[in-house]
Amino acid sequence: MKPEERGIISRFDMKKGTVRTGYALMVVLLLVMGVTMLYPFFNTFFGSLKTREEFFAFPPTFLPKSWVWTNYKDAFTGFDLPLLTFLKNTVIIYVGNVIVSLLLIGLAAYALSHLKVPFKRWVTLFFFSTLLIPPATYVVPNLLNLKSLGMLNTYWAFWLPAAANAYFMLLLKNFFDGIHKEILEAARIDGASEFSSFIRIAVPLSTPIIGTLLMLSFSATWNDFYWPSLVMTERGMYPLATGIYLYVVYSTSVIPWSVRFAVLTMAMLPPVVFFLVFQKFIIRGISVSSVKG
Repeated sequence: MKPEERGIISRFDMKKGTVRTGYALMVVLLLVMGVTMLYPFFNTFFGSLKTREEFFAFPPTFLPKSWVWTNYKDAFTGFDLPLLTFLKNTVIIYVGNVIVSLLLIGLAAYALSHLKVPFKRWVTLFFFSTLLIPPATYVVPNLLNLKSLGMLNTYWAFWLPAAANAYFMLLLKNFFDGIHKEILEAARIDGASEFSSFIRIAVPLSTPIIGTLLMLSFSATWNDFYWPSLVMTERGMYPLATGIYLYVVYSTSVIPWSVRFAVLTMAMLPPVVFFLVFQKFIIRGISVSSVKG
């Protein structure tokens, strides 16, 4: 038999009444937190399977009596909801944000970590000091700048601001600082350029932090509705969150609430799946990037 690993609380500790009481309270607290976080998801899902009459029945029921799966079909065909167009815009925005973030911000972070940049310390301090500025204060200036550049109702209204994400630069730079300089020096001796060293050495070694950035960028792109509602005025250019907010949640149209809940359920699933796939990279990436050396 394999020796049993000792946890934070051993069997000897569990013999104490105070430890058992504290452990029980901790388990109850975790169960309460789990229920409060899962209840909105299940309530939305079960609400999407109810009939119109059952949805407004009193007293309300948690589980549907008859599971109406046609509500999901009606969400695509029964009403004038271009969900596939909204989804396409969201995917294009996300892919562009990822490419811009990993390429431009990654190269900037790599340069600040391993290249001789004039006034490197002050340049780094300048970028990171922008994290202290509340985002609400530069929404209007960014909007005016994009308008003057003619980038409203274009995907560049998302890609250009994504190239100036100081938080992503902070995570990447701290991770790149942990790459041993001897590896890069050996690559330079073999004739590799700095860009080749970045692509072939720094990027493959940075899988945890790249997975973290993929998840954070996906969550921000998928859930953002305020900024797209400012820079996009054409219906065919709205991403999913903005389209759902304007035409499903905030709309006064005749769309049944069960169908609206079906749309919300479909919008909730991709972030959950994405997080389950990349959660190990998030934990590892953030923990490793916070420690140098």
